Amino acid sequence: MRMIGRLFTEGACAGVLRQITQQSERTRMDSERETIVQAIERLAARFEAAGLSFGHGTDNALDDAAHLVLAALGLPPDVPDGVLDTPLSAAERDELERLAERRVRERIPTAYLTHAAWFCGLRFHVDEHVLVPRSPIAELIEAGFEPWLRPGRPVRRVLDIGTGSGCIAVACAHAFPEAEVDAVDVSEEALAVARRNIAAHGLEGRVRALRSDVYEGLGDERYDIIVSNPPYVDAEQMRELPDEYRHEPALGLAAGDDGLDVVLRILQGARARLRADGILVVEVGDAQDALERCLPRVPFLWLEFERGGHGVFLLNAADLPDDL
Repeated sequence: MRMIGRLFTEGACAGVLRQITQQSERTRMDSERETIVQAIERLAARFEAAGLSFGHGTDNALDDAAHLVLAALGLPPDVPDGVLDTPLSAAERDELERLAERRVRERIPTAYLTHAAWFCGLRFHVDEHVLVPRSPIAELIEAGFEPWLRPGRPVRRVLDIGTGSGCIAVACAHAFPEAEVDAVDVSEEALAVARRNIAAHGLEGRVRALRSDVYEGLGDERYDIIVSNPPYVDAEQMRELPDEYRHEPALGLAAGDDGLDVVLRILQGARARLRADGILVVEVGDAQDALERCLPRVPFLWLEFERGGHGVFLLNAADLPDDL
């Protein structure tokens, strides 16, 4: 999971927000019907005043309001110019009011209210059985994991551990059209959501959603890429989470006293599951320091991201010790 979000995970609504700035003056209540841009501005002010917590694909009130309004109206993050001046019908405004009221009163993350989240430019169905997609790993997938995978290297098999909504698995399948992807999770409810998203993207033939506790039940498969956004929130952080995060499944967040319960198991079995030139990519967020203290001899490569994010390491198969 990721504690600090960006609009639709990757700032895909930047164009919308530029349009809001450019159009706000010329759309000031020039008719009796509120427009899309006016609804976004009004709800943003309401969210700010309510002191909501953000971090589920957005990190501020304006982004959160834009997500709610556009998703509720069935519009993409990159709406065409001029659409934001469209007046809302009475029914549309009533629906936005209903969703905004629940966002403020119940502190439900916007993605759960709209059942929509974006990752690597792709839309995913989400509900409270899965975490809201927000991992910076999206940037790596979009780049084909280059330069750590050499350009042109065939990728035949990918493993996504703790798949949740299936967003990482589906995005990897799009990035590597020849690859087969195993998307594993311990939660049957999460796997049902993943299967829904796999089907929505037409990937049933290449992406398998499997019940597995890390590597259990995978047989002798070896992978070119093992990628994971596992639980990594430590016990103290779990006690201090804002209300919005308490709507997410604790199974996808909590990872023991130091946040390393699942990460260490991934590391311990990775060498036996990777091909000789394969890579392991895992997000551990704020558990980075604890992991380095626990395994000081492991040469973790901590990656940097243009769109923000931290606590993601990469290891080559050859760099994984045998005695973890």
